[in-house]
Amino acid sequence: MPRKSRLLILLFAALLPLAVVAAPSTSPRKTLRPFASEQELKALFDQWAEESRRRQEGRRSFGAMAEAPASAPQALAKAAEAMSADSVTNVQHAGVDEGGIVKLHGDHLVILRRGRLFSVATSDLKPVSVIDAFGPGVDPRGAWYDEMLISGSTIAVIGYSYARGGTEIGLFEIARSGELSYRATYHLRSNDYYSSRNYASRLIGSKLVFYTPLYLNPWRGNPYDQLPAMRRWGEDKFRRIAPATRIYRSDEQLDPWQGMALHTVTVCDLSRRDLDCESTAVLGPTGRVFYVSPASVFVWNVKAAVFRIPLDGGAPSALKVSGSPLDQFSFLEGSDGFLNVLVRAQGRGEAMWSSELRGGELALLRVHLSRFSDGRDSANQADYQPLPSAPGHHSLQNRYVGQYLLYGGQRQLFAVRYTDGSSYGLPLPHGVDRLEALGEDAVAIGSDGRDLHFSSVRLAPYPTVAGRFTRVNANQGESRSHGFFYNERQGLLGLPIIGAQQRSLRHQLRHTSASVLYLRNQSLNFAEIGTLDASADANTNDGCRASCVDWYGNSRPLFIRNRVFALMGYELVEGQLGREGIAEVRRVNFSPFGGFRPGPA
Repeated sequence: MPRKSRLLILLFAALLPLAVVAAPSTSPRKTLRPFASEQELKALFDQWAEESRRRQEGRRSFGAMAEAPASAPQALAKAAEAMSADSVTNVQHAGVDEGGIVKLHGDHLVILRRGRLFSVATSDLKPVSVIDAFGPGVDPRGAWYDEMLISGSTIAVIGYSYARGGTEIGLFEIARSGELSYRATYHLRSNDYYSSRNYASRLIGSKLVFYTPLYLNPWRGNPYDQLPAMRRWGEDKFRRIAPATRIYRSDEQLDPWQGMALHTVTVCDLSRRDLDCESTAVLGPTGRVFYVSPASVFVWNVKAAVFRIPLDGGAPSALKVSGSPLDQFSFLEGSDGFLNVLVRAQGRGEAMWSSELRGGELALLRVHLSRFSDGRDSANQADYQPLPSAPGHHSLQNRYVGQYLLYGGQRQLFAVRYTDGSSYGLPLPHGVDRLEALGEDAVAIGSDGRDLHFSSVRLAPYPTVAGRFTRVNANQGESRSHGFFYNERQGLLGLPIIGAQQRSLRHQLRHTSASVLYLRNQSLNFAEIGTLDASADANTNDGCRASCVDWYGNSRPLFIRNRVFALMGYELVEGQLGREGIAEVRRVNFSPFGGFRPGPA
């Protein structure tokens, strides 16, 4: 070996340890403490029971003590580099699929709608199979079947039952022919997970991951009946899936009479025939926003701390914090080992419609993951960078794109370079109802009360509005993040739209979008290539028995192997791109009572 080459190797070997030191480990210094045994957990429950007895006696003797809080919030109404080229879901993280209403399996689209699963062949747009999204013998009344994920030939439908109380996981099989069949249903203890923005379930490889809160009421019933557990449908007894040694807590004193929850992350292996799930839970105050990165689940307790729960089964850690994120898009676990979170002073978490409310001043929290510990350490004041407030009463949207945090509301967009805090204000002639990535750049979409605007945002060398497109007399037809899709390879973006007069979120829950609009992105200048439109009579009576409100939306732009589709309720329309724009090629109505004709098995 030449002398020069040997010297280079020796120099590289000498510098390698320095390089390792320069990149701090993301491992927490300490972790939360689990209960050492079932006996220790029982001792805590016994302590709460004794305190509850004393409080009840106090009420009987003096009548002066206020009633204990009602059980935790109950819903008054259920108001990797890149993903595969076949991905049809707009996700926050590549490789972390999110539960949705439509997925692609081979040559078939699988669609979850109003309590049923459908499969449609993409080759000739022919319906193949339809099946209830719940198992035989399962009463669907009071249940909502919201989200679907596919791993191999296994379809998992995630739902919540108000009648039975808890999360349901229905497992189905899809054959290569597209034929659907039922396998099993599992029932997990949980409280309602609904959020107007977030999704309960994620899929990483074959691992189904979801967060479910469990609100503890030590003054009512057996506390062991409130711990994470599951059962197969038809079984009488639940099986605990979080032993005491997987239930964690910090050293803080917990007051169950101020509200308390087991923040539970459950991981199930869909590669196994019989569903096998394990849960990790952190005991803490109620209120939550959660975010799933490729490695961890972060659960933000709006009163005290953010919990970091590793997906590899490692011990959780925590950090005391202030404020509350808007939603899952307020988080970014960066490749540099830092956690970045947009927080607001009086946030209320993301349960139900809390994300749509405004709540106080804004700040960017930026801390290295190694700062997480056993829950006794706090983020420093210097870790919070105050941010400009978005004017008006418009609900806020936020998104990380490239090196920037983008957020905005009423006619104002802000871009903050989260690594150094540089902030830019970008006035807009419209509100910000949606923020999406366009590769390394972004688009802000919103209404001015009459027209729908698309403002492209170039982020390098510094943020600036690069172009704008206006669709007159229109509004977006989907507020869910999955309602948008950008096909970077083709430079095409799609978004469902409705008329400007149909602005309310309530309209989206009961009616499908009028059209799906497609734009071409040419150096951040948008040009309309056309729409694919719904039929006026497409929404006929479907004999719905469950999930008869489209809480998770009903319209999607779909890009499948250089082909363009629009899903609008029970209609699937294919368009063809040409010099004059997009033209309809064919459509199918797969409603069970409006034209569904299953093909040969």
